[in-house]
Amino acid sequence: MKNNKITDSIIYIGVDDKDIDLFENQYIVPTGITYNSYVILDEKIAIMDTVDIRKTEEWLSNLEKVLNGKKPDYLIVSHMESDHSDNIENLANKYPEMKIVGNMQTFKMISQFFDLDLQDRAITVKEGDTLNLGKHTLQFIMAPMVHWPEVMVTYEKSEKILFSADGFGKFGTIDEDWEDEARRYYLNIVGKYGMNVQALLKKASNLDIKKICPLHGPILEDNLEYYINKYDIWSSYKPEEDGVLVAYASIHGNTEKVAKKFAEILTKKGAKKVELVDLARDDKSKALADAFKFDKMVVASSTYNMEIFPCMEQFLRMLASKNYQNRKVGIIENGTWAPSSGKLMNEMFSKMKNITICETMVTIKSALKETDLPNLEKLAEQILN
Repeated sequence: MKNNKITDSIIYIGVDDKDIDLFENQYIVPTGITYNSYVILDEKIAIMDTVDIRKTEEWLSNLEKVLNGKKPDYLIVSHMESDHSDNIENLANKYPEMKIVGNMQTFKMISQFFDLDLQDRAITVKEGDTLNLGKHTLQFIMAPMVHWPEVMVTYEKSEKILFSADGFGKFGTIDEDWEDEARRYYLNIVGKYGMNVQALLKKASNLDIKKICPLHGPILEDNLEYYINKYDIWSSYKPEEDGVLVAYASIHGNTEKVAKKFAEILTKKGAKKVELVDLARDDKSKALADAFKFDKMVVASSTYNMEIFPCMEQFLRMLASKNYQNRKVGIIENGTWAPSSGKLMNEMFSKMKNITICETMVTIKSALKETDLPNLEKLAEQILN
């Protein structure tokens, strides 16, 4: 257990999961992830969320050390996804007098996940309701679809702490840098629901917040404007940087050579930043985050069975599902007898909001030739200007 004091009376009891390889069974997490949970010690004791079943024993041990023989009065349930709710039933059975605090949607989901008798135990709260613990007062703020419909955040008034549910969380462990893994976490998991995040940020702007305690990643307390500004950018689908992501999908390496040559051309023409990603091998969740990070993207795909090469098609569908918008894109296709991936990629981008597609689409026939270079130069000029 880490140096676990958030304040004298608010204690961190979360755990690192460094053994997990895929979060939500789809996102690569090389250094694992944290499941955060907190205890507020006052006249009444409140536990802020539980953790994934993978770390039950360690979490319960942390909790018991902090309680030191006392019994909790309340469990606050911010979010019902399993990595935070798995131990609701265990905790309810261990402390039968403990009340469970959630909103109407919370209790609908609890009944779906668990066979719990909540009669006389459930405290249903709505927007703006408060719960007094003694010196601490909890104010509940609904945050539907950030990123499930039951999500709520909790503001502790006396110490000015926002318990932000999945908001401001990140992949990786609690002691690592925040930005890159927070971006990847947000855009892949919450990214579809930018309008809902904007609504929550508007509510939070009326609060005097000194610390943010998310359900994943580090506790945030210095330069909160930086973190909030990042969330404002991400949830409003604005680019962060002037740069070009060149994402390619290559069968035998010929399209890869085209993409790398194109990246060289971009650099020579003064592109501020160019990132190359191999969609067949590299982490698509990071590629997606980079696509949102930069204001421009060029996709290069082989044609496969008269379709887009599958890893590229999957990537574009991921982008569409996360509301990719407000960007400039260029298209390179490759095919030996009937190149068609370019037309199909154009159709996919055309369905996305506020996407500017470069007029020049480069078609490669099998392998890069000197005669292809003028078209690559032309596309580079269009994407950069």
